[in-house]
Amino acid sequence: MIVGTAGHIDHGKTALVRALTGVDTDRLPEEKKRGISIELGYAYLPVEAAPAMGFIDVPGHERLVHTMLAGATGIDFGLLVVAADDGVMPQTREHLAILHLLGVPQAACAITKVDRVPADRLREVEGEVRVLLAGTRLAEAPIFDVSSIDGTGIDALRAHLLAAQAGIRRNAAPGAFRLAIDRVFTLDGAGTVVTGTVFAGEVRIGDELQVVPGQRRVRVRSLRAQNRAADCGRPGDRCALGLAGIEVADIARGQWVVDPRAASGSSRVDVRIDMLPHLAKPLRSGAAVHVHAGAAHAVGRVALLDAEAVPPGSGALAQIVLQQPLGLWTGDRIVLRDASASQTIGGGQVLDPLAPVRYRRVPERLVQLQALALADPAQRLAALLQAAPAGVRLDALPVSWGRSDADALLRGVAHQRVRRGDIDIAFTPSHWQAFADAVVEAVRGFHQRFPDEPGVDLARLSRMAFARVEPAVVQAAAETLVEAGRLARQGAWLMLPEHAVRLSEQERVFAERIRPLLMARAFDPPWVRDVAAATGQLETVTRVQLNRLAKSGIVYQVVRDLFYDADAIARLAAIAQAVQAECGELRAAAFRDRTGLGRKRAIQILEFFDRIGLTRRIHARGDDKHVLRSNHPLQGLMANQPPTSQRPIS
Repeated sequence: MIVGTAGHIDHGKTALVRALTGVDTDRLPEEKKRGISIELGYAYLPVEAAPAMGFIDVPGHERLVHTMLAGATGIDFGLLVVAADDGVMPQTREHLAILHLLGVPQAACAITKVDRVPADRLREVEGEVRVLLAGTRLAEAPIFDVSSIDGTGIDALRAHLLAAQAGIRRNAAPGAFRLAIDRVFTLDGAGTVVTGTVFAGEVRIGDELQVVPGQRRVRVRSLRAQNRAADCGRPGDRCALGLAGIEVADIARGQWVVDPRAASGSSRVDVRIDMLPHLAKPLRSGAAVHVHAGAAHAVGRVALLDAEAVPPGSGALAQIVLQQPLGLWTGDRIVLRDASASQTIGGGQVLDPLAPVRYRRVPERLVQLQALALADPAQRLAALLQAAPAGVRLDALPVSWGRSDADALLRGVAHQRVRRGDIDIAFTPSHWQAFADAVVEAVRGFHQRFPDEPGVDLARLSRMAFARVEPAVVQAAAETLVEAGRLARQGAWLMLPEHAVRLSEQERVFAERIRPLLMARAFDPPWVRDVAAATGQLETVTRVQLNRLAKSGIVYQVVRDLFYDADAIARLAAIAQAVQAECGELRAAAFRDRTGLGRKRAIQILEFFDRIGLTRRIHARGDDKHVLRSNHPLQGLMANQPPTSQRPIS
């Protein structure tokens, strides 16, 4: 268990920790000289047959609230300290508000320096404290009268803390490792060392981690948990990790070390915020705030989502746009301070650390945020599926929730799942059916607008009708609909079954004659004039017939008067994919060499791929290359065409 102190300056927090543990947490010469805490202090109370109890002693000065916040985040037990002679003071109130906003699960209040005051003053301060605690999460917290000088009440407080630790049951649910860094230093023999509280997951010596925000990878070379050498660090432990692969100058308080699979940085975050009741004015959109999360903080601007303003004592949904990224997960608690960082104004819960830029206030999105507020991950995912007609990105759960056990979370929940490459999206059966119906209606609408065209390719359909849906999802729905007979497919074209292009007998005969000509030199087929000469037809007639075949998806027109068989295009697309996979990029020279074509023809084919949406050209500062679009639906359809001898002509 981690115990964090809180309270006004000079109210005896450090002395109380020393009386409980025997450790003086003031380690800096300036702290000892001035008699006040400036930095976070750490102490441990050995516990027989159990992990040691950790203490984080925080400074109480009003100018060091940011340091107090760095220490208070992640504690299991809040120990509010009030001096009997001074009574409740300004930082007593602010530190209490912070414990309340952070949702600290357990707490107690220690009234210190009782040896300095008469009994009636002590009763008066106890009354003040009870009034102060009322209406907060600490309302039922026990109060202990203590003296660090003569030992009054110390044993009773220590026994209460030990009983609280014995009652803690850690959540054993799977999750990625994550530690909030609150101290960085160099130690002989260990190198760079970071300390902090483990928020989730487990860590062992030899594990590879990532420092976030950022991309730096490190390796754990040594580990201590609760001030003891350990082979594993778990949630709730204070750990010291010796890290290989990084210098002290490259890491700082406020960063996290996490499992690389769950590493991300949030610059736009959706939250549920609650404002403190004593504020003088409401919070409005556009207000600048200081956002404290873990041991870090960043300045951001608030955009309210479901209200015009948030009065004191009220709550609302909001999006905060941060000036610097923070490593956040769904469920994290945050604290907000005003623009001048002089007053704590509220706090809240992170709902979505990967918040969208668009459609953030539409009713559908607000319902999704309500679902994201649920504490239980399985219930949260089930509710989110119901609230998300466009599906839920399961591949985003590791970086947004710290969870990679989507299969377990979905157990017992009826769903339809789409997995294509890196895309993993789940739908409720009703949402999936509604989406499939929408795809059919979109194809029907295309026929009505463009009756002369044979159909619509998936890339165009995705852009026109489903801009907010992953193309891979449109592809999966289309394939399901084709299998069910609700849609038909000819080459790359999707159409209603009754709209499918039917070739005349003359056109069928022509197709059977010219396809061997095109495939004889698959990557370098004859021009229209050569096809006309070989078939004994007029060039104009041949051109019309080839255009007709192109509408049916049997051939593709790469440039004017140059048609490729669909199977050849599929093979060229596969070559383009292989070149990019091997070289990391797709350039005309490499594509030319692989296909054996001349440079001009290779460029023509790549430009054709650009036109149909299979690739995207990047041309900047003399750098000219093409990039295959991820999970492009047209690529999948072309690559899955059966061989020429098997594909019927209709």
